Amino acid sequence: MKTALQKKYILPVVVLIAVALVVFKVKSKPPIAHEELGYPVRAVEVMTVRAIPYRSHATGYGTVEPRITVKAKSEVAGKIVYIHPRLRKGASLPKGTVVLRIEPTTFEFSLEQSKAGLSGIQSSLEQLETEEQSTRALLAIVRKNLGVQEKEYERIREIWEKKLVARSSVDAEEQRVLQLKQQVADLEGKLKSYESRKAALQAQISQSKTQVAQTLDTLGRTEIRLPMDARIGAVFVEKGEFTPAGAALFEALGTDAVEITAELPTRLFRPLLVNQRHERLDLHRPEGLWNILDAIDLEARVRLVGFPEAAHWQGKLLRISESIDPQRDTVGLVVRVDKPYDQVIPGERPPLLRGMFAAVSFYAPEQPMLVIPRKAVHQGRVYVAREDNHLEIRAVEILYRQGEFVVVKRGLEEGERIIISDVVPVIEGLPLKPVLAQEFVQKFVAAAAGDDSALRGMEK
Repeated sequence: MKTALQKKYILPVVVLIAVALVVFKVKSKPPIAHEELGYPVRAVEVMTVRAIPYRSHATGYGTVEPRITVKAKSEVAGKIVYIHPRLRKGASLPKGTVVLRIEPTTFEFSLEQSKAGLSGIQSSLEQLETEEQSTRALLAIVRKNLGVQEKEYERIREIWEKKLVARSSVDAEEQRVLQLKQQVADLEGKLKSYESRKAALQAQISQSKTQVAQTLDTLGRTEIRLPMDARIGAVFVEKGEFTPAGAALFEALGTDAVEITAELPTRLFRPLLVNQRHERLDLHRPEGLWNILDAIDLEARVRLVGFPEAAHWQGKLLRISESIDPQRDTVGLVVRVDKPYDQVIPGERPPLLRGMFAAVSFYAPEQPMLVIPRKAVHQGRVYVAREDNHLEIRAVEILYRQGEFVVVKRGLEEGERIIISDVVPVIEGLPLKPVLAQEFVQKFVAAAAGDDSALRGMEK
């Protein structure tokens, strides 16, 4: 009985003692040392923000067209008797080459008739002038005879008054005077008629000369010469074919220069003008349009899309299209490229041919601006490496974006460092190990100033 009672109380006592020992050991054990953990330090590439010479730029696209396109038409009707052997599509011919002749025989006959008529009228005028000279000489003689006869008449009258001669002698002398006066009047009238007759003949001569000149001009139009160095486009006639006046003969494309109407989105056109200083311009006057082109002062660089880097040319902005394309919201900028057939490199730099698709990059003059790389901007924010090398996330106000460049209006100060590499995770206050990206910065500054090769290197 006693043994059973002892067993009943011994087991709980043992359990309590064990629990007390465990609690004692736990309470008496020193506390565990905790190590304070923080964010790991991130190595990042940075660049220093500063104002750099920046050339705003934008690229438009268009097709190449010859600056001069001649669509030759026949100005006279006739049979084609000669066509230059190289008057074929794609051929090149120098300026002044006779490329086509129309049968001239009919016009040569007409020219001979016109010349013969002119010669006959000129002969008539010479004969009339000879007659006029003869009449003037005769008039001078008759006037002299009249003077002598008038003196004789006065002498006979004086004698008659003295009753020394008969009255019939006086009447005879008076009759001679009247006859001479009649001759003078007739000759003077004849001389006056010469003036009108000569005027009529001179008018006929002038008309005949005009007719000769017109016939010569028409005869000259039977021979077609190239007005410029040109490549031949389509040819519409063949030798022996009769062509009416006004019919198309061939198409010639000038090789001295080409034009490209580059369609540029209007949103990209404004940045080219933002930082340029312009005075007010009066576009109502024709010279106002030229003034605005001079004021814009854009450089144009042309390259062929899909061709190697060597396929590029320097262009000149000529004019701006008269309207905006409402469907594409673009403005056309017309650029001229001189000597598009020079310095051709087969397989690398072809000539600029009609229909080629070209990209035209426009560059504004350099302006000091706060420019950062596009990859440094994350939804309107940039990551700044503070002076204590911790991350700061900052919102910035952007003036405009252009390709790999972002022009900042507000939010950054010169001398601050921005992160241009990826940061994971992006947490405010993240400790950083900034590394200056010197090579990238050099390429970035050169590209911002308009160096195409530096821009391509920066994109790689």
